[in-house]
This record gives sequence, structure tokens and C-alpha cells, in this order.
Amino acid sequence: MPNRAQRLVHPVSGRVLAHELLVPRTFAGRALGLMLRRQLPPGRAMWIAPCSGIHTFFMRFAIDVVFVDPGLRVVRVRHSLRPWRLAPFVLGARSVFELPGGTLAGLGLERGEVLAVEPA
Repeated sequence: MPNRAQRLVHPVSGRVLAHELLVPRTFAGRALGLMLRRQLPPGRAMWIAPCSGIHTFFMRFAIDVVFVDPGLRVVRVRHSLRPWRLAPFVLGARSVFELPGGTLAGLGLERGEVLAVEPA
């Protein structure tokens, strides 16, 4: 089955948080995540599942991080997590969205809000 392009949306505001979701399908892909990349371009995000904790070791840029439960309900948000930091285990999280730093600025995304993954 071919991969279909997906986007990440904040339904309450209608704001598209990412026009393209990168979804690693293997353990190695999830383990590497965004490490060693030069950047995460605006409009892109990585969706890592399963995942309940991350680090930014070997990364060169800050990211906004949204931990969600199986229903894509926000469990925790981290803004502009800089390189060489930890966002340890988040109780209740099933997956995580990693977005370019500053993507969530001004959105006021809070615990309990539900995000949507839609066809792009």
C-alpha cells in the first residue's frame, strides 16, 4: 500500500500546523528521527509513533513538540526545545509530533485539545 500524504491540523483554529507529515515506519527511522538533519523546513513535521519521550541530541535546531494520546488528544506541549535537551517519558502519550521551533507560537495549544491528521 503506498504512503499517502498527510497534514496536521488544529481543528479549533483551522490552522494547518504541517502541510506534510514525515512518518518513519521502522524502528531505526523512529530512533534517528530528526538527528543529523540540517533543518526541519517550515510546513513539515515528523510524527513518531509509538513514542512517549524524546531527546534532541545531535540536532542542530529547536523544535516544538506535541505529545498526544491514541486519540490525538494533547497530553503535553514543549515550545522551542533546543538541541541537546530531553523531553522524558510523558504519561499517557502514545505518539509525538515534532515541528519547526516557533510553529506553535501564538496558538495557545493546551492539554486536552484534539489535533487532526488529514489527507494533504
